[in-house]
Parts: sequence; structure tokens; C-alpha cells
Amino acid sequence: MSLLAIDVGNTRLKWALHAAADPGSGPLAQGVVFLEHIEQLAERDWAALPPPEAMIGCCVAGDTVRRRVQEQLELWDSLPPRWVVPALREAGVSNGYDHPARLGSDRWVALIGAHWRQRQAGDRRPVLVVMVGTAVTVDALDSEGRFLGGLILPGHGIMLRALESGTAGLRVPTGEVVPFPTNTSDALTSGGTYAIAGAIERMHHHLAARCGLAPRVVMSGGAGWKMAPHLSVPHELVDGLIFDGLLAVAEARERDRAAAG
Repeated sequence: MSLLAIDVGNTRLKWALHAAADPGSGPLAQGVVFLEHIEQLAERDWAALPPPEAMIGCCVAGDTVRRRVQEQLELWDSLPPRWVVPALREAGVSNGYDHPARLGSDRWVALIGAHWRQRQAGDRRPVLVVMVGTAVTVDALDSEGRFLGGLILPGHGIMLRALESGTAGLRVPTGEVVPFPTNTSDALTSGGTYAIAGAIERMHHHLAARCGLAPRVVMSGGAGWKMAPHLSVPHELVDGLIFDGLLAVAEARERDRAAAG
């Protein structure tokens, strides 16, 4: 069953068409648009696609943006939208949030994607799942697939804009990340980068202490490559972690339906 997977973030929409709900598989086609260009999807990006048989997605940009995406899906009359909503448990991951439904759907799907990768690798370590984008999330998953909790902090751009709006005289060009900044541009860029790195390393310490094993660190998101050189803990960049999670959810749901039928 061909599947259209959609990841709607705070600034961009990413999509990928897959031949089946097969996590880790390469897409038949894929693309990305900024949210202000969603209305062009049906006429441009999706116009030449073979009709998908199913759709699955996650959206953190709110109901209005989600409705705009659904309007574009009307290109295929028989394609009902299926949006992933955090649950108590799905695809082998259990949700330890105080109010499970309030966990961001992107965080939930990324956790599922990371857990699927761990099972595929036969790796029994806990996992620290880091998403670096407009906001940064650092989420802890134990070796049994239990989400233990996580951090949310501003992304680098938000940090800089907050400083510019709240402090006089800080409208300066982006600088470099250096150990001992000697100008304001480098001080701002280094400060934001090290703040994010420090949060990741602190949660790495907490998870290692909790589980008795140093966790695997999986980093994704549009700005992950900028952070990667500045982390002092071993880590790996994973492009498309959200899509791994969406496909793992779709695969698990198909398997459950088959078992029930």
C-alpha cells in the first residue's frame, strides 16, 4: 500500500511518498516547502505523483495549518488524512508524559523512529533523541522503549531574537563558535550553541545515571548539522527520523489490523 508521509514543522512541511509502510525504506519521491507555500502543493509538488493509497502525518503548526494541508490532499478524493496523536503506547513505545496527549506529536513520532532504529540494530542501550529546529527537544527513552521525559528549549534563532529584542545594542551579524569569544557576534553565537550543547550533555548524564548505561544519542532536525560539531558526547545525525517514526506507526497499525482481522 503506497503511503504519503507528511511532517509539518513550525516553518516547513516535508513529505515523502513510499511504496509501502516500510520504515527505513527510501522514498519514491520527496520534497519540502515553507508553510507559506502549502497552497502550491496540489498544483506543483504533488500534481504528477501517482495517487497514494494512504496518508499519515504529524503536525505541530496548529489546526489552521493542518486544515490547509488537508485541503491540498483533496487532490486525491479517496485519501482520508490520518494524523498521529500521542497515545499511551504505540509501535513499541510507551508514553511517560504526565498528560500523554499533550506531548508534541513530532516528539512522539521521533521517539518511535529512534526506538525502531534501536530494535533494527539489536542495540539494548537507552536513547537520547535530540531534535534541533525552531525549538530544541532532548528526550530520554530507556532500553525498553519507555519515554522517561525530556527538555524543550529555544532554538538558536529564537535565542538571538530574544536577546536582540530585550537588550539594546545587540543587533550584530552572526559570529563563529569559539572557546573564548572576544567580540559580541562570536559571544552570541557561541553562547547559544553551548547552551544547547549543555542541555544535551546534561540529559545524557541523567539518562546514563538512570539506566546504568551510556545512551546512544540520535540527533535530527534541520539545524542538527550545526550542533553536531560542538557536542562532547558520541552522537549520530539521522536524516528523516520523523519519517522513520511515521512509517513505523503505519506498519504497526497495519500489523494490528491484520491480527485483529
